[in-house]
Amino acid sequence: MPAYVAYERGYWSELGIDVAITVEATAWLIPDRLLSEEQGFAVMPWTRVAAASVQSEPLVLVCGSGCDEAAIVVRCGLRSEHVRRVAVPQQGGIKDLTAAAAFSALGWKSVETLRFPSGDAAIMVEPYATLVEQLGLGEVILRTGDIWSGVPGCSLTTTARMIDRDPDLVRRMVAGFVRGAREVEDDPETSAKIASPYIGVAANVIQRALHHNHPDVSALDNDAAMARVVRLMVDLGYLSETPSRPYKDLTFLREACSMGQRGSRLTATHGGK
Repeated sequence: MPAYVAYERGYWSELGIDVAITVEATAWLIPDRLLSEEQGFAVMPWTRVAAASVQSEPLVLVCGSGCDEAAIVVRCGLRSEHVRRVAVPQQGGIKDLTAAAAFSALGWKSVETLRFPSGDAAIMVEPYATLVEQLGLGEVILRTGDIWSGVPGCSLTTTARMIDRDPDLVRRMVAGFVRGAREVEDDPETSAKIASPYIGVAANVIQRALHHNHPDVSALDNDAAMARVVRLMVDLGYLSETPSRPYKDLTFLREACSMGQRGSRLTATHGGK
């Protein structure tokens, strides 16, 4: 949503950047396009960037977007302890990792994990979890934030080459993105209307979902929560080892925030939300 708002409000144009937005069918297509320089920036899963650092792919997180984004939704009328089949999306994403961490907390020791959208429960991101609840089809019983409070979701990402080659462009991209996030905070109703055509969900549902999954550009400062997620990725075999090199550069974010582009959740301080 910060990107959609920044684009539609012309914030990047004001900063001298000609931006075109594309919405991909899945975030897992994006890394190759960044690495091949088909795209300069993307809002994508931070866990994929952590994995890229282990594989020596030069992807770099430069700004948070949202946090606590995934939810476990149980079919209406079914008690949590009766769940036997759970639909979980692509391995390695925050939805999959939320499921892996949540199953023991919920006492789901013998549930069957399905990699397609069918089952007693499903793992989904906002605003779709809110949409399912609003339609009376399911009930949210647990969110990522219940396990790892403040852990980032998809985040603004670029490449190390881009940062080295044109740091001023990265600086302006982050500044526009932070301004977009502030706008979502300050005017959620209008921002939801802006985002609705991109997301394909009604604006009133998006606005309601913001109560659970709000913009937080400083979410990437939540090092402890991120470290717990990375350790789980190693335990599950998604990563061969803990990343040994930095995969985020928050220099540009701190600069944008220090220049007064702040909101109640936009102040980036090291080590906290």
